[in-house]
Amino acid sequence: MASRKHARELALQSLFGVEVGHRPAQDMVVETCGTADSEHRRFVEDLVTGTLDHAAESDAVLTPLLEGWTIDRLPTIDRLLLRMAVFELAHRETPAAVVINEAVELAKRFSTDESPRFVNGVLSNVSKQGARA
Repeated sequence: MASRKHARELALQSLFGVEVGHRPAQDMVVETCGTADSEHRRFVEDLVTGTLDHAAESDAVLTPLLEGWTIDRLPTIDRLLLRMAVFELAHRETPAAVVINEAVELAKRFSTDESPRFVNGVLSNVSKQGARA
């Protein structure tokens, strides 16, 4: 079975394709997952669908914590990472430390030099406020 870490990366790639490429979410999941096993694919689908379905809810949690930024001004990867992490914090039983660490690692890999620290700070504040729905 593939790792959840890899599934989060595939989910981020799918979300990026939806956001930037204006592609249907299901098409992006199929494309990014390739031959992944069904459990792995289900987790990716859950993250992608949940992130998209709960974007407004996530934005409402994130906006007060952005300190001088608006959600739309964030780099696309950062916005998607934050929304995906808030969704997982609020709607899944994944420990907050795991969600935050995975988001920071994805920010290191796919975003700007400043992004990991920014993502960590915002998500730490979300976690302290209790993002659970």
